[in-house]
Amino acid sequence: MKKSFIGTLKSKRTVIRIISLVLFVSVISFVLYQGSKKNVTFDANGETIEVTTHAKTVEQLLHDQNIDVAKHDKISPPLTTKIVNGLAISWEQAKEVTISVDGNRLKVWTTETHVKDILKEANIEVSEHDSLAPGLDTEIGADNRIDIQKAFQVSLVDGVNERQVWSTSTTVANFLKQQGIQLNEFDRVENNLKDVITPQKKITVVRVEKVIDVVEDSLDFTIEKKQDASLQEGKQQVVTAGQKGLMTKTYEIIKENGQVVAKNLQSEKVVKEPQNQVVAVGTKTIVPSVTSVPSNASTASIPSVPNIANTSNISLGLTEPASGHEFYVTATAYTAYCKGCSGTSATGIDLRSNPELKVIAVDPSVIKLGSKVWVEGYGIAVAADTGGAIKGNKIDIFVQSETQAINWGVKNVRIKILN
Repeated sequence: MKKSFIGTLKSKRTVIRIISLVLFVSVISFVLYQGSKKNVTFDANGETIEVTTHAKTVEQLLHDQNIDVAKHDKISPPLTTKIVNGLAISWEQAKEVTISVDGNRLKVWTTETHVKDILKEANIEVSEHDSLAPGLDTEIGADNRIDIQKAFQVSLVDGVNERQVWSTSTTVANFLKQQGIQLNEFDRVENNLKDVITPQKKITVVRVEKVIDVVEDSLDFTIEKKQDASLQEGKQQVVTAGQKGLMTKTYEIIKENGQVVAKNLQSEKVVKEPQNQVVAVGTKTIVPSVTSVPSNASTASIPSVPNIANTSNISLGLTEPASGHEFYVTATAYTAYCKGCSGTSATGIDLRSNPELKVIAVDPSVIKLGSKVWVEGYGIAVAADTGGAIKGNKIDIFVQSETQAINWGVKNVRIKILN
């Protein structure tokens, strides 16, 4: 039995030795296996890890890490690069970005993260006037979208000033806000504020100003005439001088771009009432001295002057009568001492003895002799003379001197036949 126990003990020791040998070999093998691995640095989308691997190439390493490299991804160094200790591997996964330019969409694959780098890679240029979201120096948003509105020039007329400015497709209201245009209470924009601006459009701002202006205006006085029997007929004399009154008028002045376009009367106020002017009008008549008709004259063909002494047929007055048969004639002037003149009218009036009388020579077929006639610029006269050159609508007025006749000249005047 002792022999049997010793044999068993030897058998166990053998087994233990075998197991120990296997473990030793395994440990040595594991150590040798682990020691044969290579250490590399792996950067995946900005996250860095340390990796030990038996992979022979970069491609095999990525496969062992369950990483699929897409067409647009960036891998460095190339997939065929052999793995060596200390190798640094970088992998950037590409993403799809939508770029919208004035509503036209373009999809690109990129590994860039900043907007300016993405646009540069896509060969898209933007100017300082373009509208861009997000901004050039920012990172692409979670929606992977870039919106660009290309700027164009439009005309901005602000009052009297016009200039060319850059704009994008925005509304007129937003455009004015972008340009810092402030509208006052009465200003107006010729365009619809909701309209979308297009290239070459003209935006017009009219500057409207309303001001109050008070001006002074004179009030004319009324001329009041009173008859005066002590004053020679035709003469006038100012008794009381007239004085003009004063009125203030308040206007609302509307200006557009500095130019007055409307002037609206708001109110009137009389500050000073005018004072009437009183004028005395003479009514005293002069009785002319009438000589007898010459013996060689035909009394049947020459009518007498009716009631000269008792009427105002021969007058110095220039005041125009209210009624009468009115028409125009050509008027010349003559004196009692003209060449070939006898000094006596065709109706027998001694003109040389009565130089102050108002007498006219007429064509009896147009104006009857003895008629009372008002002549513009001469006064009321009697048609008491004729003349060889006085035919039709023509008269010759009697004046005191040759100088007066020359000064009168030839005039086209208005007359009124009063009887």
